[in-house]
This record gives sequence, C-alpha cells and structure tokens, in this order.
Amino acid sequence: MKPWIGLVRGINVGGRNQLPMAGLIAAFEAAGCTDVRTYIQSGNVVFRPPSAGVVADTILDGIERSHGFRPQLQLFPLQRLTQALETNPFPVDDPKAVHLFFLTGEAPAGDVLDDLLADTEDYHMAGSVVYLHAPDGVGRSKFMARFESATGCSATARNWRTVTKLADLAGDA
Repeated sequence: MKPWIGLVRGINVGGRNQLPMAGLIAAFEAAGCTDVRTYIQSGNVVFRPPSAGVVADTILDGIERSHGFRPQLQLFPLQRLTQALETNPFPVDDPKAVHLFFLTGEAPAGDVLDDLLADTEDYHMAGSVVYLHAPDGVGRSKFMARFESATGCSATARNWRTVTKLADLAGDA
C-alpha cells in the first residue's frame, strides 16, 4: 500500500486531550497500519494502511479506550496532500503564513468567509481544501477561529511547513 496521511484534530492543545505520539502510533499500529510516523505533537501521521479499507473507527476506538476521549480524525491518500500542495495559490516565503484547511466535505459556495478576513488576509477555495494566507499570523484571525461556524464545514488546519513535512515523510516511506 502507498502512504496515507492522518490528521488528528484537537489533541495536546491547552493541556486538554493529551495524547503522546507513542500512544498515537500504537493506536495506528493496533489497527493494522505499518510504517507509522508522526510529525510534531499535534496529530500529524504518515502511515501505510492494512488495506484500501478505512481504519479510522478502529484507530479512534483505540484512542478512546486508552486515553478516554475520541478526537476527530481525517485519513486520506498521499495524492490528496500532493494535490493540495500543487494547488496552493499563495507565496510560501513564510511557511507559517499559509494554512490549509482540510475539509470533510466540499468547500462552501459563495463569499461566506469574506467578512472574517483581516485586511492583510486572503483565502482561496479548491475542492475540499481552503487556503488561508495570513502574513500577520493566525493567533487573532477571525477566519481561523470562526471558519467552521461560518461555513458549517468540519475541517482541520495545518500550516505550510507541516504539510510539506508530511509530504516529505511520506516520500521517504
């Protein structure tokens, strides 16, 4: 099997939902995944699934049993990540300024997000990925904070550096 990407949302943030990367790796391996590697402490995983079938429920069941909570999880083939990298419309001279929102469905239609942008921010929608260019950072970004409530779409965001590192890790797998 070719490498896949796993994005776990909402772990190890603000002292809540603590999940050491060793525990995350163990949950993936218990679900039959191989070559499991993580990047930083925020739930970024490269792995090979046991088959083309989805193992998300098995992974989440393991995390819930061992750590007492059930985070959100997106699993997708490396091709989706590669396509997201190739479609980026923004400059990446500062990799922390570009964020990719990986949606569980299609991007919302219309200009529902325009009111959330700061003067220096811009966004681009492409299928199930939304790109945010925030050169002043995302710490106070209304776009970052209110994306899901404004769109009704569930998403998890990663900065450009993280996404490219995951692609590199998958290429080494």
